[in-house]
Amino acid sequence: MGTPDFIHTIRATAGRQLLWLPGVTAIVLDDEGRVLLGRRADTGRWAVIGGMPDPGEEPAACAVREVYEETGVRCVAERVVLVQALKPITYANGDVCQFMDITLRCRAVGGEARVNDDESLEVAWFAVDALPALDEFGLFRIKQALSDEPTWFDPAS
Repeated sequence: MGTPDFIHTIRATAGRQLLWLPGVTAIVLDDEGRVLLGRRADTGRWAVIGGMPDPGEEPAACAVREVYEETGVRCVAERVVLVQALKPITYANGDVCQFMDITLRCRAVGGEARVNDDESLEVAWFAVDALPALDEFGLFRIKQALSDEPTWFDPAS
């Protein structure tokens, strides 16, 4: 889907300045304990599934919607894994955003993993011990989703 319409509306008056935005990440596990990942069209890298909630949309509903929109997999949100302010991002067009990410552990309940929109090049299930290259924060979120222990992610460490 790309940039939501409400962000285009905000950008029309705010310009390229920093926008503080909500983000939701879904760590989706199947009955075999595999993790659902998508290879992003914008970077070509494998990543966890996520997106931005629409105005008024609850984080769990956003996670369920984004997973289906991007992968064709139906899921239910089970619990919050992590809430973290991410570093600011400057996009190629000059827009600057900083996300407050809410990561949720989700359980797959149906559907077939497939590329379901233009944001992904590939979608696949991966065993936890056979994950493709992911960024450090993606790996941390998966580890947290598999654990019941509270932990703090320190991006400086």
